Amino acid sequence: MIKKELLILRHGKSDWNVECDDFHRPLVERGKRGAELLGVWLQQQHLFPDFILSSPAVRAIETARKCAKAMGLSDRHIYQEPRIYEANAATLKAILNECPHQAQRVMIVGHNPGLEHLLADLVDHSLPETEDGKILPTATVAHLTLSQHWSQTHTSCAQLHHLTRASLLPQAFPFVTLTGTEQRERPAYYYVQSGVIPYCMINGELKLLLISAGSKQKWGFPKGVIEPGFSPQASAAKEAWEEAGLKGVVMDQALGCYSREKWHGQCTIEVFPMAVTEMVDSHEWEESHRLRQWFSPKQAMEELNNPALSKMIKHLLAELEKKECAVEKLDLDS
Repeated sequence: MIKKELLILRHGKSDWNVECDDFHRPLVERGKRGAELLGVWLQQQHLFPDFILSSPAVRAIETARKCAKAMGLSDRHIYQEPRIYEANAATLKAILNECPHQAQRVMIVGHNPGLEHLLADLVDHSLPETEDGKILPTATVAHLTLSQHWSQTHTSCAQLHHLTRASLLPQAFPFVTLTGTEQRERPAYYYVQSGVIPYCMINGELKLLLISAGSKQKWGFPKGVIEPGFSPQASAAKEAWEEAGLKGVVMDQALGCYSREKWHGQCTIEVFPMAVTEMVDSHEWEESHRLRQWFSPKQAMEELNNPALSKMIKHLLAELEKKECAVEKLDLDS
C-alpha cells in the first residue's frame, strides 16, 4: 500500500514593527524559537522530511531554515517555491502534485489562509476544534498521511495525525551530556562550534589576526556554530569569511578545543589553523562594525588572556617551525 506523509508548517510569528513590505517581513525572536521548537519535536518523532518546499518570503524561509537545522538537516533540504507565497489551496495542491513519487515525506512551509484551506481540503474539513478557534496559528505543524502518489493528491485524500503548536511544547531544548539530559536555551547544535586561528607572514614576521566581538575592543578569533551539513573545518572557514573577511586554507588537524559559557550552557569550540590567502578590503567588509588587527603571537596571547588559546598558539608555532615556517608571504595591510 502506498503511504505518503505531508507536514504542513505555517511560518513563525513575524515582526510587525519593521517597516517593510509583506514579502520581506522577518520573524521576531518568538517566531524563530517556535520554528526551532517544532524542529526538535519533529526530530523526536522521527518525522524527517525528504525535502522541504518553502515560500521565498523572508518569514517563511527563515522558519524553514530554523526548523530544518533544529532537526539536524542542512539548507540543502530546502527548495524555495515562489508559487507558495499568496497561494490558494488549489495552487498548493498543484505544487504537491509535482513532488517526485519517490519522496515519502514532504514538508511545505507557507502562509495562511492558503495552508489552512489546503489542510481543510485534504482532510475533508474534519478538523479538530480548538479553544481559540485557530487551526493553523503561527508556528504550527500538521502531520498528514496520504494513501496515493503525490500526483494524485486531491480533496479528502488525507488523514490528520497531529496538529502541533510550538506554543504548547516545552519551551527548552534537550541537550544530552555524559551525566544525562539537560534543558537548554537553544537547540543542541548551537553548543558545538568551531573557529580558526588565522595566520600570515607580513614583512617577514608571523602575524595572527584577531577580531572584536563588536565595536568594543574585546579580542578573539573567528568562530561560530557548526551548522548541520558543515564539517567543523568548513564551518570555521565560513566564519572566517563572514566575521573577518578572510579566505585561506584551513588545516585538517585541529589545534585543540576549549569551552565557554553561552546561552546558559557550555559551548565547545574546536580550533583549526588557517593560512590566510586573501583579506577583503575594509570598505567591502560586511562586518565592518567589528575591529580586526594583526598581532604577533606574543601580543595575541596577551590580548586573549586565555590559557587554552595560548596553548593552541604555541602548538601552531611548533607546527610551523617543523614545516620551516612554510607560510605563503602575502602583501596584506596590517
